[in-house]
Amino acid sequence: MKPFDENGQFHAAHAPAKGEVRRLAVRGAGATILSGGMGLAIQIASTTVLARLLSPRDFGVVAMVTTFSQLLMNFGLNGFTEAIVQRESMDISLASNLFWINAAGSLLLALGFAGSGRLLAMLYHENLVIPITQAAAITILLTGLSVLPLALLKRAMRFPSVSANDLVARTLSVITSIVLGVAGWGYWALVAGLITLSFSTCVGAWIMCWWVPGWPRRNAGTRPTVAFAMNTYGRFATGYFSNNLDNFLVGWRLGSAPLGFYKKAYDLFVLPSSQLSLALTTVAIAALSRFQKDAVQYRRYLLSALGLMAFIGMALSADLTLVGRDLIFILLGAKWGESGRIFTLFAPGIGAMLLYCTHIWIHLSIGRADRWFRWGLVDMAVTAVFLVVGLHWHAEGIAAAWVLSYWVITLPALWYAGEPMGLGIGSIVGVIWKYVVASIVAGVATFFIAGFIPWLATASGAMGAFIRLTTVSLICASLYVGAVIALHRGLGPLLQVGNLLREFTSRGKAVQSGSERPAALPEPIPSVAEEVV
Repeated sequence: MKPFDENGQFHAAHAPAKGEVRRLAVRGAGATILSGGMGLAIQIASTTVLARLLSPRDFGVVAMVTTFSQLLMNFGLNGFTEAIVQRESMDISLASNLFWINAAGSLLLALGFAGSGRLLAMLYHENLVIPITQAAAITILLTGLSVLPLALLKRAMRFPSVSANDLVARTLSVITSIVLGVAGWGYWALVAGLITLSFSTCVGAWIMCWWVPGWPRRNAGTRPTVAFAMNTYGRFATGYFSNNLDNFLVGWRLGSAPLGFYKKAYDLFVLPSSQLSLALTTVAIAALSRFQKDAVQYRRYLLSALGLMAFIGMALSADLTLVGRDLIFILLGAKWGESGRIFTLFAPGIGAMLLYCTHIWIHLSIGRADRWFRWGLVDMAVTAVFLVVGLHWHAEGIAAAWVLSYWVITLPALWYAGEPMGLGIGSIVGVIWKYVVASIVAGVATFFIAGFIPWLATASGAMGAFIRLTTVSLICASLYVGAVIALHRGLGPLLQVGNLLREFTSRGKAVQSGSERPAALPEPIPSVAEEVV
């Protein structure tokens, strides 16, 4: 894609007409979810292999470094991306300015991080982090160089291309780590995989979005765009601090091996969020931003999307709480039993986490990164209090603290984000409470039913864990769907999911502009919409 025309304006051919937004965004959401699903499969397969090749300490010592490096990697990636997607107009002069600002910032951060190895070694009392820090600094620069071309592709709603690039990069990263793991490289296999991921993503982005940035020049849009980007990154930084304080506390207090166990449980806990909610963020922003001036339609489709996320998230919470230990045993092996025990404490928070992540859609789609940043300060303070208190009970206490914090802050976060659009707590609760109740009923009932099947408890080994996981999951899913149907007095939620899946795979022609609705947000079911709007 050549993003700019001969006049230096964002190419009209890449700017979808209003009547095409729905079609392009639905297909983009479908491609994103498909890519996310394939990426999830690749990640699970790689985790299964690498967990048997490497030790918990290998994973833990790398996590000590990535806890900090990933914050710096996202400079620009979380900020300039949203600013470029959200802007009404874009030209090559503004894009060039943003490229050089982001590249310079990424270079400075990479150099600074490379020199911080000894400080991290003193902090963790672990000298192995020094060379790992120097190598991880490369990923900061490479990620920064890929920000602008990826953002322009997303502005043009080329989500399938972006998803394909991400999938290829992840595949190459996994192959690199596994090959080096087999060769006995230990934690360096993980570090090499991180560098391969950043390098492949950067090369692929520039191949797909072919343009040469001009030299910096004065442009009236630069200052407000950078301000928007910095507010967005500031919110990301506060959220990142909240999401990674636990890694620091566990590594600092307990050491690299306990951190390795904890990190594997945490990574599985956040997979639904990273593969579904956050993967759809750019698509949702691009779609919802078209309805900033129509608060009624905005609320209508947002609430329907919240219902869909609750349907999926609460089902996962109930099931994974029951089968978490068996899942870890199958994926990672017997030596990771401690991770399985920690994961069962994480699992009840998956549904709340999925819902919480959607407040990002609201803030950015209405252009209020400033409010998002202010909420981030509240989030950071509340989460820090929970985690510090939870540390008293070691890694298990940290996991329980995460779950409690999500359930405490989700409703206030959604209300605060949606206040400018008239979104009330009552309407949010009206959408999600039935799924919460269905999850609790299904989980408790499945626990007691499984208790009356003696051979489930006595089955041993990987095959026994697989049989137990499959049986319990089928029972729980059946009870959950039945409870949802009973509480909604009909098949509405199931039809909603089915319609959305059909649209994700549809290649039909664009609808007329008069019938356009935001993509990646399902058509509201009349009974649900009437209840909550």
